[in-house]
This record gives sequence, structure tokens and C-alpha cells, in this order.
Amino acid sequence: MAAGRAAELGAGVILLEKNQRLGLKLLLTGGGRCNVTNSAALKGFIAAFGRNGKFLYRALTVFSNEKLVGFLKSFGVYTRTDPDGKIFPADDKAQSVLNALQGYLGRGKVTELFGAQASGLLGGGTQVTGVKLADGRTLRANKVIIATGGLSYPATGSTGDGYALARQGGHTIVALRPGLTALESDEPFIKDLQGLTLQNVSLSILVNGKKEASGKGDLLFTHFGVSGPQLLVMSGTAVDALARPGVRVELCVNLKPELNAEELAAAIQGYFAANGAKLFSSYVKDTLPASLVPVFEGCCCIDRTRKCASITAPERRRIAELLGGFRLNLSRPRPLRDATVTRGGVCLAEVNPQTMESRLVRGLYFCGEVLDLDGVTGGYNLQEAFSTGYLAGESAAAPEEPRSEDK
Repeated sequence: MAAGRAAELGAGVILLEKNQRLGLKLLLTGGGRCNVTNSAALKGFIAAFGRNGKFLYRALTVFSNEKLVGFLKSFGVYTRTDPDGKIFPADDKAQSVLNALQGYLGRGKVTELFGAQASGLLGGGTQVTGVKLADGRTLRANKVIIATGGLSYPATGSTGDGYALARQGGHTIVALRPGLTALESDEPFIKDLQGLTLQNVSLSILVNGKKEASGKGDLLFTHFGVSGPQLLVMSGTAVDALARPGVRVELCVNLKPELNAEELAAAIQGYFAANGAKLFSSYVKDTLPASLVPVFEGCCCIDRTRKCASITAPERRRIAELLGGFRLNLSRPRPLRDATVTRGGVCLAEVNPQTMESRLVRGLYFCGEVLDLDGVTGGYNLQEAFSTGYLAGESAAAPEEPRSEDK
């Protein structure tokens, strides 16, 4: 997007691609369907990026979700909007989006160099004059845009090259950590739950027993821990807490979110009163998915062969507590390479949000995931990449004006 926009405005552009073809990571997005953006309003986009969201006002205004949809349509790629606001190409093919971007490059006569990895910046510290390639070649340029992505899915080329280049320019790199990631658990029963999906349950991240994040959605148990769309959104809270020594981080799952505490207690009491001759194991089987039954029985510490009529009031309270707040310990996030996005990156205070140009090095621009920007799932991160890329390309192609400090 950055290369295409700069070329569209008349700049001579060389696109360095260290892979042998473009768009490897783009083709993976949305399971190959490419959730390009979201129908949310500007405020919704800003909110999706948390405390750093305000940095994106200019980029999202210059190249909004509506402009992105129009851009794709101009290359014959029509889109559809799902009820949850996610926008996909109508044919559900990421390749269609990649074809549009490649068409943009072709229209602007962008020179594409494949197998070309930038290994260093040329220039005297405050002004970039080009780049050095890993094979020893040098390319002179008065503007350089770093659009190298983060550290997740390194097989696609996202191996953190841009962070090294930014550091050469004196930039600060905010700590890199996984974002929108699954979480591991060291609970002994976790593998017994592998493959189980709990639908539309209430989830909370507890840090030292205090609720720090919450939401509602489906929860998937895996061989290593837990995953699912809502958990990914909440994972940042857990990741940051787990980075602090001595902190206990738990996932609390309300298995009966449709009932409040009083209704749940009454439902339990009602079942036991009406089914006194049944075994406790029958109640659990009637209440929970099969794979969760033995785990829940173990957590209750109630003999599964006891009759319901023998269950005491304190034991019923324990059952209600577990149904309303089933907890499992979280031990660590999945490796950064497996995360959906990279959190952290080039410090935003060192980048001009009006242009995406470095505040430290003239002619150096940043866009996309290399920046300290990460949003929730739903097309927000791709829109951020397209918007910052468009603005970076537009700014780099503009006639150079004196900086305020030069006036």
C-alpha cells in the first residue's frame, strides 16, 4: 500500500521483498479469507487499539475503511459485511486482495526486487540516504519506508528486521510480546479437555484474584491451554501480568452465564430436591459437556456415587461457585511466533502521526505492525496496516518541506 500510493503520486519507487513473492502473510489472514477491515466508525477503530489508538486519527481519516472498500472495488474486488461488522472480500479469498495490491503496484510502475533483504540504513544519523542489502548491494534513496511487520509467523518473513533498522536510526523499541494469542495452562486436567468448546460463556482474567478483563464468547480447550476469539482479545492483560514475577494469573469461566447467583443456587437446590435418589454424577452429566464431567467432579471434591439428597448446603454452595466461576491457572502465553500480532514495536512518540515520518531521522517512515500498535480481532489490524501504509507513501512522495525546528 505504501509503495503503491507513493508511486501513484509520481515518486520513483523500489519495493524490497525478502521473499520470492509478495503477500505471504496476507494470504494467511482470516484463515485465507482475509478480514480486510471492519464497518466500525472512526471512534470504534481508535478504541480497538487501546491507549495508543489516538495515534491513528490522521491515518484512519486519510484512508478510512470506506476508502479501503472503494479501493478494492476499483480493482474489481467486491466486499461483504458480516453481521458482526467484519468485512471480507465477497469471494472469501485473500488472493483477491493481494491481486488488487499487485495491480496497484503495476499501475504505478513500482520496481519490485525479490530476495532483497534490507540489512542497514545509509545516512549520517539524522538523514536517511538509502539502504544496504544483505548481499552487500546499496540502494540510494532520499526516502525509506519500513514496512516489515512484526515477529509473528516468521516463516512468512516477519522476523523483526524492521526493529533492527529502527534501532540503527536511534529509535526505541517498546518491549515485544505476543498479542491476540492463545494462553497456556499448567493445570493437570488441561489435556483431558482438549477439543472441548464451551459456547457463549462469560470469561474473566484474574490477576492475584482481581478481575482485570472480561468478556463473553466461545472458549476452546487445546492440548496446551485455552484459545478462542474473546480470549484472544483479552490475552494482552494476561500476557502483561504473566511478565511480572510472583503474579498469579487465572482464567475464570462462568459456565452458566444465563443465571445470576441466586438463580443458579435455586436451580441446583431444585434439581437435588426433585432427584434425591439420583447420584451426584447424574447431575453433573445433565449439567455439563461429557469431557468436563470428571474434571468438575474432581474439583468439587464430592464422591460421584453419593445420592443428590445427601449433598449438604455447603457442598451445594461449592457446586454453585464452580459453575459460576470455574478457574484454571494460566502459566504463560503461546510463543510470539504463533501469535496473531506482535505487541510493542517502534515507539510512537518518535514517529509523527501526521506523516508516519521519524522524528529522529529525516526521510525515514514507518507503517504497519512494526509500530507499537495492536488492535483487537475483527479487521482492525489490517486496516491499520493499510491506513498507515497509505499515509506513509503519500507523505514520502510529497515535496519536502522545512520542519518546524528549521523555521
